[in-house]
This record gives sequence, structure tokens and C-alpha cells, in this order.
Amino acid sequence: MNLQQLRYVVATAEHRTMTDAAKSLYIAQPALSRAIRDLERELGVTLFARSGRGVVVTAYGRQVVKLAREALDAVKEIELLARQSAESSDDLRIAATPSLEPGLAGHLLPAYASQHPGIRVRIVRCDGREDVVNAVRRQRADLGLTDLPVPADLVSHPFERQEIVLISPPGADLPDPVPMSRLNGMCLVLPAQGTARRREFDHTFAVYGIRPLATVESDERRGWLRTVRTGKASLLWYRGMAMRAERAGLVVRSLDPPVTKVIAMVHTRRRLPATAQDFLMLTEGGSAA
Repeated sequence: MNLQQLRYVVATAEHRTMTDAAKSLYIAQPALSRAIRDLERELGVTLFARSGRGVVVTAYGRQVVKLAREALDAVKEIELLARQSAESSDDLRIAATPSLEPGLAGHLLPAYASQHPGIRVRIVRCDGREDVVNAVRRQRADLGLTDLPVPADLVSHPFERQEIVLISPPGADLPDPVPMSRLNGMCLVLPAQGTARRREFDHTFAVYGIRPLATVESDERRGWLRTVRTGKASLLWYRGMAMRAERAGLVVRSLDPPVTKVIAMVHTRRRLPATAQDFLMLTEGGSAA
């Protein structure tokens, strides 16, 4: 049993459907169902019973949900104590994904350091948007750098747009820019089915009437460029990854028409430490229009 499973149990009890609970947690519905089944198997009891398209909490499940909420509340109190301790220092913690971190390190951090030389900035490295959201919610980071949208309980400060480019295997003979129609039937590395990121990609494909072939469906971003390097598939991702991809001998092309994502700094609805407020001021001059 772990804290993640407890969060899944509480969300499922609150939403009464696996689908809605998974959406609220920014995970795929099959992953949520597996986690609940694993917990039920570990405990040897049934927590939820099927009811039409939704679920109902069993008598034993109600007791587990109550205790899970209490446990999660206790964890929040512990994290709050840790945050208060951290805020007593001059550290600033920013959660970011590997694809957006280069822009953070290349522009914003040097500008901030020049104005606040006594402040140490720590990067909380996250695998994706969901991890950034969780890091900010659980106060492991003061601010998060991610693309939009994010859940409504977070405050977002858009400051720039980043281009989505096509990263292809070495030697790929592609025009620059690549017409969107060329993606039809192309082998692509895509996020896992059911995730928020995948739904966004699928919506874009539907708008342009194209059907790429999902050669790899995974949220393990660390292996995406390796997959492209082997020649198995291409990848749609931020321009910020382009320099790294080109150094690895991969082919980088813009799309026609261009596709962009709004990048924002996000945080919880609370009073931010002065270090975080000062950092946000740096993004106010950015353009996200």
C-alpha cells in the first residue's frame, strides 16, 4: 500500500466513476483501475462495486476511504511543516520537465540570478505536466514550469509560446516545414492512451484529418529520443528539444501550419514566498498572446 493508491481510492470515491477520477488525477483510466485492483488484492477485500457506468463504495470501502483521507491530511500537514522550514531559507524551488528546463536554465535563471545573487534556485525535475502539477500541489516546489492547460485549482501565469516540431530519424528526407498532411500514416512516438497529453495530440490530428501510426505509446520521455534515433518513429515535441536532437544527428522540422503550446509558471492559490513573487515578475514581460 502506498500514498498514491490512497489518493486514487479517495478520488474514485468522490467522483463515483473511474473515468472521472482518472481525469481529475491526470492519469490513464486503465492505470487507475489496475492500482485499485492491486490494492484490493493486497487487502483481500472489495472497495468498489460496479453500478451501471460507475462504482459504489462498499461498506469496507467507506472505512478505508475515511482512513485514507485522514492519512492524506496528515501527509499534507507534514509537507506543510517541510515547506515552512524551506521558506525560512532563501531557496526557490521550481518544478520543470526535461523538455522545458533548457529554456528555464538558458534565460530565466541567469536573469533572476543577476538580480538576486544571494538566492539559490533548485530545479525539481519532473517527468511531465502531471508531475509538475503534483510537485506544486504537494509543495515540493514553489513554482512549476509547464504547458497549459492545468487543473483549475492552480494559478497560471502564461508568458510565452513554444513551437511544436517534428523530430525524425537521421537522414529523413523531409521538407522544412513539413506539411501537416505528411503526418498521415507516419510512425510516431505518442503519449499513452487516455492521458491528457494524448487527448491533446489526438484532438490536433482530428482537426487536420490525419491518422499517424502510434509505433510507441509511452509516457517514459527519457526513451523517446532513443526510439527516434533507432529509426523506428518520429516525435512531436518542443523546439526546446531541437538543439539536443540535432546534436544527436536527428532531423528537426517545423510544421505547416505551425503548432504552438502556451507555456506558463503555475502555483497553488496561496501567498507565495518573496523569492517566488520576484521570479514571477521576470515572466510578466513575456508574450503568450
